[in-house]
Amino acid sequence: MAFAKALLLALLSASSVLGHSHHHHDDDETVPEDKRAELLMKWEQEWSFSGISTFAHMKPVKCLLEPDELYDIAIIGAPFDTAVSYRPGARFGPRAIRAASARQLPGTSFNARAGINPYLSWATLRDCGDIPITPFDNALAERQMYEAFLELGTRPAKSIAPATASRDNIGKGRPKLVTLGGDHSVALPALRALYQIYQKPITVLHFDAHLDTWNPVRYASYWLSEQSSFNHGSFFHIASSEGLICNATSAHAGIRTRLTGADDSDYTTPGTPEQGFMRIHADDIDDMGPAGVVDSIIDRIGLDPSQPVYLSVDIDVLDPGTAPGTGTPEPGGWTTREMIRILRGIERLNLVGADIVEVSPSYDNVGETTALAAAQVAFEIITSMVKAGSAQENLGWYGKAGKKERGGKDEL
Repeated sequence: MAFAKALLLALLSASSVLGHSHHHHDDDETVPEDKRAELLMKWEQEWSFSGISTFAHMKPVKCLLEPDELYDIAIIGAPFDTAVSYRPGARFGPRAIRAASARQLPGTSFNARAGINPYLSWATLRDCGDIPITPFDNALAERQMYEAFLELGTRPAKSIAPATASRDNIGKGRPKLVTLGGDHSVALPALRALYQIYQKPITVLHFDAHLDTWNPVRYASYWLSEQSSFNHGSFFHIASSEGLICNATSAHAGIRTRLTGADDSDYTTPGTPEQGFMRIHADDIDDMGPAGVVDSIIDRIGLDPSQPVYLSVDIDVLDPGTAPGTGTPEPGGWTTREMIRILRGIERLNLVGADIVEVSPSYDNVGETTALAAAQVAFEIITSMVKAGSAQENLGWYGKAGKKERGGKDEL
């Protein structure tokens, strides 16, 4: 017993010495500036296939452990998938999307359509790691995500965007989170946090094959519990019932799901809060084209700087022929090119946050086309967020100044 106690004291003493030695090295031994410059020239370069896997090679920071860490846009992973109704596996989505973003090196990421490199502009971007979400208790998981989103979203922004510094914009001075899911239920705690931050209902632009507004009784009318209502098909129903969503300006896009029962009551039942969403079906793109989809979205949501907009992208909005790695695949979806074109067209929306969800890499193909599409979606969203705050307001398609007129409206 005495020997064990002595051994423990020796180990603690050694640990203390090592810790002190490391601390002394960090604080007191600095590298001369000329030597530091030489080291940076020799070793700072990274290739797309090298380095630690963070989104677009961003600086990795466990922001939840670093309360003084500030940023303008943060990538945050939400590796949670125990609220799915079909295939599990989206808990590995954040890891897959980060890996698929490897070619988005800051030095080679000028976005020609927007005329801006989002990684070399005014904004400070960070990969804030993943929320450590429990896979054992969905109610606790929702609470963990809510508290994480609220903590990360209420910090002051690192900088004031040059073009918006003098504008009355509700997002001014606040950072924006881009969440990598995880299943789609992660949007509920995100909306709860945004409602607390902005103190008003949030406009939701929802790209998905499914409505995700199902009343929880759709899944089981007898075996119900409060926790069972939290799933990836009912979270917008819950959010609408809680008053978190501005239904008068919100929209679904890419819808092609089957409905419940023998009629269209999922669409037409009056009095249900989620019925305020405008719907753009996947088939509509055949008649409207991507530009028509963009116009419909802008007309519905508007460009009001006082109204916050949350963009939620379920990767199953894409056809499983090009994006098979998802939990609830539905044939007949949009192509990756069409989706990217639409995202580019809505760059002027007043985005305060976004998510890309339902990437389930175990069902992806060897080319990782689903994860690549998700990484590109994130790139387009980040580009739009940065461009919205850029002093270069007039840069249009592929870096051209100004915009062509189309039907009396600015080309988007």
